[in-house]
Amino acid sequence: MEKIKVLVVDDSLFMRRMIVRLVEEDENIQVVGTARNGVEGVKLVKELRPDVVTMDIEMPEMNGIEALGKIMEELPTRVVMLSSLTKEGAEETITALQSGAVDFIAKPSGSVGTGLTGAREEIIGKIKAAARTPLSVLIAARRGGVPQTVWEPKRAVPEAAKEFRQIVAIGTSTGGPKALETVLTGLPADFPYPVLVVQHMPPKFTLSLAQRLNNLCRIRVVEAEDGQLVQGGTAYIAPGGFHMTLTKKRDGVRIALHQEPPQNGHRPSVDVMFDSVSALPDLKKHYVLMTGMGSDGAKAMAQAKRQGAESTIAEAQDSCVVFGMPRAAISLNCVDHVVPVTVIAAKIRQLTKA
Repeated sequence: MEKIKVLVVDDSLFMRRMIVRLVEEDENIQVVGTARNGVEGVKLVKELRPDVVTMDIEMPEMNGIEALGKIMEELPTRVVMLSSLTKEGAEETITALQSGAVDFIAKPSGSVGTGLTGAREEIIGKIKAAARTPLSVLIAARRGGVPQTVWEPKRAVPEAAKEFRQIVAIGTSTGGPKALETVLTGLPADFPYPVLVVQHMPPKFTLSLAQRLNNLCRIRVVEAEDGQLVQGGTAYIAPGGFHMTLTKKRDGVRIALHQEPPQNGHRPSVDVMFDSVSALPDLKKHYVLMTGMGSDGAKAMAQAKRQGAESTIAEAQDSCVVFGMPRAAISLNCVDHVVPVTVIAAKIRQLTKA
């Protein structure tokens, strides 16, 4: 088996050495070079043709976002971003993911060396997953460049919006920010049903994702809050670090967040959210699984199908950054429609007759 060739781009000598040491502990990965900034990184991508680049965001001369843009324009390559766990870091990471980066690794706070060592499996796993990502998917995602903000005023949510009769639930992970952008921007301003979303991400990152998507979409997009009333025409993104469930109250359906142990290694978990949606009475329910590693959401989708789900949708392999979660659901024979990400919004509108 040929080794995965990795280029490490980071302005910190300590970080470069640490990442090299960690990833080369895996016999299937070879670091072919290191760079101190984006300018060097772009140059070495052209010279060394790595399979995967790990890219810091904050660097002198040319930062990681600018370098990513140049790489995706000149020689598309799989890039995994390294991001700080700050509000600014989260916003920059969302921009990178919607501009062609495969995934990101959150730099630990506190003792960086200890934190990175603890994240060894995540780093190696994400590099290996990135190496399997078809470049054609990244090129297609990059087409059209960084999305422009839609300065279209949101329609006020009418009082009747809380009396919806259908609900859409979406689960995604690696590659999800760009996939969510594609799907949610495809829904019209008068889409009458709520959309519940679990995207595997740490705290702060989900808020930045919701804010960015809200600027791009005609429907409202918010990070979910505990006790929030669920209304039509709004997408609710589960906050990082919390499971998102729904409860039926006298005045409608409300969101309940909790921090019970992770499921399938994740909190928020798609399975938890899907199971909660399935428990709601008197609603037509539509479930969607998109790009992502692992199998989170597949078992709950299969259970939902057995309980009479109105429809189940999985993203087709050709448009997935990682065909893990959709593949798991398809293997359980619980998927009604397998379609590329560019068709999912239209399929939701068709099935809900919206």
